[in-house]
Amino acid sequence: MPQVTTPDDDRRYEPYVRPVAPSVRRTAETWVWQDRSVHLEHVGDPEAPVRMLLVHGAGGNAAAMWPFAAHLSQAGAYVTVLDLPGYGRTRGKDTTITYADWRRVLVDAAARIDDGRPLVLLGASLGGMLALDTAASSGRGDLVIATCLLDVGRSEVRAALVRARWMARIALPAARLVVGPLRRLRVPVRWLAPMQAISNDPALRAEVLRDPRGGGGSMPLGWFRTLLESGPAVPPEEYAGPPVLLTHPACDRWTPTHISAQFLRRLPVRTRLVELEGCGHFPVEEPGFEQLLGTVVSEVRGLARDRRADPT
Repeated sequence: MPQVTTPDDDRRYEPYVRPVAPSVRRTAETWVWQDRSVHLEHVGDPEAPVRMLLVHGAGGNAAAMWPFAAHLSQAGAYVTVLDLPGYGRTRGKDTTITYADWRRVLVDAAARIDDGRPLVLLGASLGGMLALDTAASSGRGDLVIATCLLDVGRSEVRAALVRARWMARIALPAARLVVGPLRRLRVPVRWLAPMQAISNDPALRAEVLRDPRGGGGSMPLGWFRTLLESGPAVPPEEYAGPPVLLTHPACDRWTPTHISAQFLRRLPVRTRLVELEGCGHFPVEEPGFEQLLGTVVSEVRGLARDRRADPT
């Protein structure tokens, strides 16, 4: 599969995170998935001992994840991140996108990159639950790391995801009215979600909101409906996937820690919660960003040691 260097205009988020080493390798490819051309990026050393699938959330894209991928690759992971349908450089029938498409493309992406090395599934924001669902549905992965675990089936979580309290009360009943051609109508994400809370840094928040391939873009109403009607791929008490590490921003003005922690406590596997000090929903602030990197580095190196000790 031919790979090319990613265009420079996808470096728009670099100024808001600690500097990225210029030596970090970043390549891109187009993956034909069903009727879509999915933009994939691979970051770091292809021979690294651990693979990682990095998943963005609603309002994100591969460009927003690039600085994270660059730093995480220094831990010894070969990081793959894709633009989920409707975002970034992925192309296809955008008006027919559903939340189920996001789940399916991630399951297939995990299968595509699973080459026998330890695999970490790491998700940011809504991507945290997608990473967990990918592990649960695919049977793949050695560790799930999430900045949030948002069970949209719970009214408390739906209330956090929409822009105003009155919207929370009518969100699900209104979503059920989205049928026929109305499902294809595209609506700016910021009309329905509190995108102003995506970062505590005003400059970064403005960058997200003016990114036409991210938080400044739009999605079909059918996608919003299927998101609101979704829940975890499996009930948390029945989850049988790998251990789960929740690295939740401590100063998140969008989704408070307790929402994700409640879900984490219901999982019958080894779990751990690390709160990222000083971090908002888009966790770039210090010292929380250093905590995030240090925690992930420790986990990745542990997986690499386990692989060396048991190469089978």
